[in-house]
Amino acid sequence: MSDKTELIVEGKKLAVSNLNKVLYPKVGFTKGQVVDYYIRIAPVLLPHLQDRPLTMKRYPNGVEGEFFYEKNCPSHRPKWVKTAKVWSEGNKRMMNYCLANDLPTLVWAANLADLELHTSLARKRNVARPTMMVFDLDPGAPADIVQCCQVGLWLHELLSKMKLKSFAKTSGSKGLQVYVPLNTPVTFDQTKDLSRTLAQLLEQEHSDLVTSNMSRALRKGKVFVDWSQNDEHKTTICVYSLRAREEPTVSTPVTWNEVANCLKKKKADLLRFRSDQTLARVKKMGDLFETVEKLKQKLPKKSKR
Repeated sequence: MSDKTELIVEGKKLAVSNLNKVLYPKVGFTKGQVVDYYIRIAPVLLPHLQDRPLTMKRYPNGVEGEFFYEKNCPSHRPKWVKTAKVWSEGNKRMMNYCLANDLPTLVWAANLADLELHTSLARKRNVARPTMMVFDLDPGAPADIVQCCQVGLWLHELLSKMKLKSFAKTSGSKGLQVYVPLNTPVTFDQTKDLSRTLAQLLEQEHSDLVTSNMSRALRKGKVFVDWSQNDEHKTTICVYSLRAREEPTVSTPVTWNEVANCLKKKKADLLRFRSDQTLARVKKMGDLFETVEKLKQKLPKKSKR
């Protein structure tokens, strides 16, 4: 491939460049392969990006180089890239976030070396109303995803007792994430309140393995149940997004049986998926996270907790 070329994506012309540039040096994974992955995963990825303000995490010189977050959609964007106006608490002003609602926009973002896709838990039409509640299970060494599986299963059981279905995915980095689809009228204050309560309950019941405290000093050998992601001004890694690790690992949906199996066998690699493995899983299993965008569940009333 030449340094610069033009792609026609769903009828839209896209100038792409440096497709041979290696973005994952340890394994020789190129920008062209990043673009190819996002094109191939798009049928299952796009529904999860739909109308969600996107924060781009760009690595122009690869995963070993400097990176930067881009919240404001670049002014040089093509005119067909849709945006959403969102108030930024950190910047104290309205920001124009990109919306990766279609394949051309996804390819355009990939060409900008936007390896990681970080999305809001709410959609454009009501950025103050989350469609889901999220728990990020973050292990402190020497704990790893195996210990996260144990905490995830405890959390899954707690949620089941509240008649709430939950779904797991790898973070694509070190940990595991648990999503509770809601898709009903709810506020971030409500989801944050409940997620904090459940994290604290897990800490009380399993203090040897769980912490709900953000202090890094308290995380050694434990799993931090991060409830703070349930915030209007925060983003989470989107399902099927690449991660900027040594290899092109992916935040991949997994079944609760797979979580239990990883715990039973104590093999972290059982829940570590590269881009090619995630594509093969989707071909075989479909989108295990499809229900997260559709299932309607109501949070229990506070008095019933």
